[in-house]
Amino acid sequence: MTCGFRQLIWVCSAVIGFCLCVGFESAEAQSDTGKTASAPAASTELTGPEAPDQNPEEIQPTPVPTEPTSYMDIYGFAQLDLIYDVKVNDPDWFDVNRPSKLAAFPGEFGKDGHTYFSVRATRFGVKGSEYTYLGELKYVFEFDMFGVGTDAGQTTLRPRHYFGELGPVLAGQTNSVFMDVDVFPNILDYWGPNGMVFLRNPQLRYTPLNGATKFMIAIENPGASADAGVVADRIDLSNINARFQFPDVTGAISHTWENKSYIRAAAVFRDFKIDNLTNNVTQNITGWGVNASSNIMLHKDVLRLQYVYGEGIENYMNDAPVDVAPELNLGNPAMPIKGKAIPMYSFTAYLDNNWTSKWSTAIGYSQLVMHNTNLQASDAFHEGEYASVNLLYSPFKSFMTGGEFQYGKRHNFSSGYNANDYRVEFSFKYSFAFMVLGKSKLSKGAS
Repeated sequence: MTCGFRQLIWVCSAVIGFCLCVGFESAEAQSDTGKTASAPAASTELTGPEAPDQNPEEIQPTPVPTEPTSYMDIYGFAQLDLIYDVKVNDPDWFDVNRPSKLAAFPGEFGKDGHTYFSVRATRFGVKGSEYTYLGELKYVFEFDMFGVGTDAGQTTLRPRHYFGELGPVLAGQTNSVFMDVDVFPNILDYWGPNGMVFLRNPQLRYTPLNGATKFMIAIENPGASADAGVVADRIDLSNINARFQFPDVTGAISHTWENKSYIRAAAVFRDFKIDNLTNNVTQNITGWGVNASSNIMLHKDVLRLQYVYGEGIENYMNDAPVDVAPELNLGNPAMPIKGKAIPMYSFTAYLDNNWTSKWSTAIGYSQLVMHNTNLQASDAFHEGEYASVNLLYSPFKSFMTGGEFQYGKRHNFSSGYNANDYRVEFSFKYSFAFMVLGKSKLSKGAS
């Protein structure tokens, strides 16, 4: 116990020193560059980004022979999605079901009825492991073709995971500690349930416990986005900048039983500044959130559950537009309008039902609700609903096909307008994976 405590103190001291010496640049506000859907599930081959045999967080070490060995696993898949959208959404997000990307007012994205073909879910990755005199070294580099940010709507290379892990320390970009990827259901829609926590984030992570009970803590790249609301055109608010002085801090603890059911709790804390350079006034914004999730094994089926509550953490969510918005600050002449971390809550409930070893169905519902501020526009995003049901067929491990019905709904803040979307998607996925074994170059005793 004393040794473990000293070790934890040492790591915490190293992390603090790292932060003070290097610092952190502010992340792009609520960009979608860190997100995409992912899908671990049961026995059939999945379409989402984190299929069980390809989840970079679950690299299986090569059994240690007489002499330590290394391995490199090259994997990926080619995927075609055929989609018919009964309604219409933002054309930059044509091949996914995102309630926040539905029209905020009638006719915003044109008329209803569209057919889409997409290969943007296609993926390629390399992961490996080798045994060193300091322990097992793991590494991952993985990308897909799903353009986001300035490449939104394009078929372009986009890095997903790139990190190294030596013993309990991980450095690089991968799933946020606040995120539980195993909640993602076995669905065809690439983006997935809107109420999930979903962010791949650059981070420095420490995992002191990694057994049936697992504990991890991390400092992560900070970032947030803002909605200027109805005061967007005010001259005295035109020179405002966000300043991320400190990293986000995340932590999670989970326990897994023998039947692979588990329960997990995670938290995030963030603190950043809003600088008004016109009148030299700085406001401090604090964000926080909690995430409770679970997989419950029901014979061959899996019930996936998650509930999230917090303030100013929308960029950690799979589909929420902004973290901060303006509100009246009466009685303060120096700052009559201030920013507020927007409160939100969400939940996701999905059942993955495996009819046979080749046939499966996923059905479920997700919702995210934001408590808008009094200075947001009437057509600002307030609530999103998401639901889907599918039937998938995987005659052998490297091939999957199936069909899925998807529903999405956007609720505006106070305009009274709501947008519905109905989609049908068919997918064809061809997977590959092969492994290269060799002697470790950094085996025990090397320098």
